[in-house]
Formats: sequence, structure tokens, C-alpha cells
Amino acid sequence: MTTPSLPVLDPHAAAIDVGSEQLHVSIAGGPPRIFGTTTGELHALRDYFLKEGVRTVAMEATGVYWLCPYEVLEKAGLEVVVVNGKYVKNLPGRKTDISDCQWQATLHAHGLLRPGFVPPENIRRLQDYLRLRSDHIVMAASHEQHMQKALERMNLKIHDVISDLTGMSGLKMIEAILGGQRNAVALVALCDPQVQKRKGTALRAALEGTWKKEHLFALRQAHELWGAYQKRITECDQAIAEVLKEMVGPDDPEAPAPPAATKRGGINSPQIGGLHGLLFRLCGGKDPTQLPGVADYVLLQLVSEVGTDLGKQWKTEKQFTAWLGLAPGSRQSGKRKGSQRRSRNRAGRLFCVIARTVGRSVDKALGGFYRRLKGRRGGLVANLALARKLAVLFWRLMVHGVAYVEQGLKQYEEKVAQTEQGLLQKLARKYNLVLQPKTA
Repeated sequence: MTTPSLPVLDPHAAAIDVGSEQLHVSIAGGPPRIFGTTTGELHALRDYFLKEGVRTVAMEATGVYWLCPYEVLEKAGLEVVVVNGKYVKNLPGRKTDISDCQWQATLHAHGLLRPGFVPPENIRRLQDYLRLRSDHIVMAASHEQHMQKALERMNLKIHDVISDLTGMSGLKMIEAILGGQRNAVALVALCDPQVQKRKGTALRAALEGTWKKEHLFALRQAHELWGAYQKRITECDQAIAEVLKEMVGPDDPEAPAPPAATKRGGINSPQIGGLHGLLFRLCGGKDPTQLPGVADYVLLQLVSEVGTDLGKQWKTEKQFTAWLGLAPGSRQSGKRKGSQRRSRNRAGRLFCVIARTVGRSVDKALGGFYRRLKGRRGGLVANLALARKLAVLFWRLMVHGVAYVEQGLKQYEEKVAQTEQGLLQKLARKYNLVLQPKTA
């Protein structure tokens, strides 16, 4: 009895083992070729693939090195499949870049590689600007800590009295200190009237320090660097606004007007005029900010990671939550079954951040769900479960619309109410009591 061979689905399927200096290339597992990573070499690689009749290329997502080959081949009309490295592990003995590209090409020719999600080019542009902006926010925060350290070394306790050192009052006092002002009464007079009224006495005591020259020097440098990053963040906001306007196109007078924004952004939210309307049009007339915990800035970050066409990329909500790393993984060997941990990507971690905010709410059913689960399983499990629920609601809204989501939330709240009423009835029977509905 002969064993049937695995059919070759595409004899011209290629694969690239991506490195920082060299690209090892193979077509259907054939003899490999080596190309460089300069722009000229990438164009030579493109021409080689087109000459050989290659229609699809597989590569691993290696750092940021895969992005340039991906963009060149994508513009040439080739189908580029980016795969997770753990799904194309080498067999024993295949531990070199040359054998690795041949193995990937063989798997790809037989249709055994599963493509990962890569956002469209316009979403990748938005993603690059937002990730750069996030880096600037992190660096600005480190220099804010340097300002606090310099003040602490001078025994100035400003940051212990006011909540935000980089707010209006804090910045005015720091700028005056760097300008030579040392009088505590004069420094407090620069603050907001409410700060003077509530915290004036504490601030005057906190502004008695040593004023050492070396610490003033450190304070000046930290303040200047913090201000420089604020300017870079503003420039990023301007670039993001331009990208959004290009993506949504010119205004359509017949298009429905976006609903009014109901949630305020945080201190790090981008300062973009009409951001809510731009996001509403970008999402095809859907408003995900109606979901608990999702404000304009959060929605902007989510769109930059997952795009707007969720139904095309993930056919079901389970696929979406599994890709985010929020769904529990499972493994089975014979009769043995177990769970395995999934790694969360940026979008999955963002949903976890949203879940922490929603979990603190006292007027939402999802907040009650978080607290009930936290009491039984702990905060980490409750946060992950709530993040998954929010991701499911986001997928449903982007695919089916807000009416579908509102109906699901209403059913959930009714189910919670029935459960709580059942518990009350059970307690009443235990103590021989009778519950009476409250009359108007």
C-alpha cells in the first residue's frame, strides 16, 4: 500500500528568511539565492520573483526588518504572507538561514503556512505615527520624573502637594524658579486661585529648600527636555490629523452627522480638531465610543492596530479574541486536556487597559461582572475576562452595528438582574421571609 504524497498547491511559491543584512530566498524549496537589504537589492529581488513567475511569498515577522521587503513586494502585486515564527520551526538539522528559507518555501508550496494579520498601508501609516507619539509620551514622562528628582534633592516638595507637576500651576512655579524666583509667597501667587485657597499653606511650606546650583541645573535640563518632547507630540498630532483626513476623503454633505462626543480624553489625548467626526467617518458611520471605556484616543489606537474591516480579517468574534490573546488556549493529547497561555499583542493589552477603567465603574453591568469574578478568581483573571468581553463588543459593533451590541448588553443586564433576584429569594426562604416589591 502506497502512502499518498502531499500535493504541491503552488510550485512557484517562495519564501524569504529575513535578516538585517541579507535575505535568503528559495522558490518551492529549491536552491537558495542571497540578496542584500539595500533598496537596490530589494528591487533586484522583486525583479527575480517576477521573472520566475512567483505569485506568493512567505516570510517571518522578524523585528522591523521584514517591513521594507514587504512593502516593495506588495507594491509589485505579489501576495506576501507574514507568518508567526513558532509555526515554521525547523526540523532537526535545519538550523541555518539557507535551510530555513528552503523549509519555509516547501511548507508554503504545500499550503501549510497560515498567514498573519498585516494592516493595510494607510493603517500602517497611522500606526507608525501613533507608536512614535507613544514613545514621545514615555520619554516625556521620564523627564518629568527627572524634574521631581531635582526638586526632591533640593527638598522642594511641590509634587507632594499638587497632583500634576506639569499642570498649569506646577509649570508656572518651575519656570519662575528657573528664572531666579525664591520667595515662597510669590511662587504660590502664580498658582491657580483654587490651588492657592486649598493648598496655599502646604505649598508655602513645601517651597522652602536648599536651592543648590547643581540641582537647579538638573531641573533646567529636565524641564527643557520635557518641553522638547511636548513639541514633538504636537507635531505628531498634526501628522496624524493629515493622515486621517486623507483616509476619510472630502466631506460628504449627505452623509449622516456624527453623534456628539460624550467622553473626555485624558491628559495624553491628541489635540486634533474634529477627531470624533473623523473617526466616525473612518469607521463607516459606526461609533465605537458608545462602548464603555472607549474614548476617541482609545479608538484611534485600536483602529491603528486592527483597522476598520474586522469582519473581513476575523470571521468570528472568537477568532478576533484569540488573535488578541484574550481567549484561553487549549491543548489535547489523547485523553489529556489542558490550557495554554496566549501572548497578548498591543491591541490585546489595550483592551486590558480599558477593562481596568470599566472595572472601576459602579453604574455599569460590566463593572459588576468584574467585581463578581474578582471576588472568586482574583483581579488578573477578572481583568482578562472583562477585556475579552469588551473585545467581543467591539467586534460586534464594527461588524454588525451598535443596535446589535445594545441588544446584547440589555440581555446581559436582564440576566444579571434575574440572578440577583434569585439570590435574594433564596436568602429570604432561608430566613422564612417574604420579599415584597416596592410600591410607587
